[in-house]
Amino acid sequence: MPLALAYRDTKSSQCELPDHLHDWYELVYVYAGSGVFFIDRSLYEMKAGDLFLIPGNTIHRAFPEAANPVTSTALYFSPALVQQTVYDDFAYLDSFRYCAAHQAYKYTGDEAFGRQTRTLLDAVHAELGAFGHGARSAARLLLLQLLLLIGRRLQSGGTEGPQTAGPPWMRESMAFIDDRLTETLSLSLLARRAAVSPAHFSRVFRQLTGLNVTAYITTKRIVRAKELLARTDDGIGEIAARCGFESLPHFHRVFKRIVGRTPGSYRSEGRF
Repeated sequence: MPLALAYRDTKSSQCELPDHLHDWYELVYVYAGSGVFFIDRSLYEMKAGDLFLIPGNTIHRAFPEAANPVTSTALYFSPALVQQTVYDDFAYLDSFRYCAAHQAYKYTGDEAFGRQTRTLLDAVHAELGAFGHGARSAARLLLLQLLLLIGRRLQSGGTEGPQTAGPPWMRESMAFIDDRLTETLSLSLLARRAAVSPAHFSRVFRQLTGLNVTAYITTKRIVRAKELLARTDDGIGEIAARCGFESLPHFHRVFKRIVGRTPGSYRSEGRF
């Protein structure tokens, strides 16, 4: 079933939440603890009551504080699971589209919202663990109810932008990378533009994202390639060039290492 739950996991800085890049969409609700969440190219504070909405193919990684580990539930689902004919002005993925459009992936509601969210996540966990007749369908219906709850709240309240911005050059460098994925991007170039040493740039970048500069750029290029493979009929060689890969064989190797499938297989089998 294209629905999974990491239920009430407690993670410390020694056992941190892993970095992710997947097609599935993700909801992360925080029960306790504190830390920092890197999503796309921004940093957010994590605390009890926070809900994070992460669209598919969005780079993200959580950094719980060592002295105050984070307890959270992460719910993963394929967007194909919630596709629907729109009967009114609501669609189940609207909240995620809103977050991506506004580059703001965090929502903190009131206690009533938190209580409803926790109750629905508890119910999803119970259904997925029961393996009873209709349990998977029941879990899907609970997911739809949760997405409806979130959608209604966001319509009236909206999400929160980043609270932990890091040095100003960090966000500007990430925007620069996004805009120039077809070009040659090196640590020395990025450090020179940021007016810091390459060693300092590399150290701060890894501290804040969990990735080294080369890995981040490569992952961003694969994200772009996945989008083009799914949404266009462009040739694979053309897509490789548009995403900044030096050759088609190199693109194939990197894509398969990160995605687990070749570009052609990814396109023919569909995104999910």
